Amino acid sequence: MRPLLEAPAEALWRAHSDAVNAAVLARWLPRDTCKVVLKTDLFDEAAGEGLYPLLASHARNVAALDRAPSVLAAAVTRYPQLLAVAADVRQLPFGNETVDIVVSNSTLDHFASREEVTTALREIHRVLGRGGQLLLTMDNLANPWVALRNALPFRALHRLGLVAYPVGVTYSPRRLKRLLQELGFEVRETVALLHCPRVLAVPIARRLQQRGDTAKRTRFLRRLRHWERFGNLPTRYLTGYFVGVDARKP
Repeated sequence: MRPLLEAPAEALWRAHSDAVNAAVLARWLPRDTCKVVLKTDLFDEAAGEGLYPLLASHARNVAALDRAPSVLAAAVTRYPQLLAVAADVRQLPFGNETVDIVVSNSTLDHFASREEVTTALREIHRVLGRGGQLLLTMDNLANPWVALRNALPFRALHRLGLVAYPVGVTYSPRRLKRLLQELGFEVRETVALLHCPRVLAVPIARRLQQRGDTAKRTRFLRRLRHWERFGNLPTRYLTGYFVGVDARKP
């Protein structure tokens, strides 16, 4: 993980990703302050601003976990008040029904098998209190590029510079909704996120991060956000790189 954290050329694209994720979470999070929010990884907070400021404004306590020491250290350095835990989402170190909201932002799509995803979701369901909320994003297998990327060998894609790290299993929106329902969740809404073609946008973002001035970066981020209008179209799951889910534990 350390090479990813030490890659400042990715900062502009991460800022866009954080903004898109924060926008949909802000719409889903309850207005009233809850007691405990749990985030299932800390890479966003280690590599950039992440989602912690938004979550901290909705909860008295924000806990988060990660397995990578470098990620934990970077996230806690940025946010000393964060309750960071070295742990695995497949075996959460929390009691039954002790968490109000779980935010799982592209964590579960890094597992090698669907059995591991199911195990993690069962653990999340266990720690959530009655009426608790799961806000989940995963790679969207209905997007043709995501499906092709997952089907091709990682080493070849990595050599071409198309992926920075190994990807795991994931689901189409329909199959993800069905899995959550089978595990006892009530799915309230699904959305498609990040519609800008990454194969074009990420190289541009890297060049601007390295050589562009602040005004150019701001204009670029504004143009990227225009792509999110595709999320309102019937074809949204063909263009969105991620599927987002707002689910509840009845």
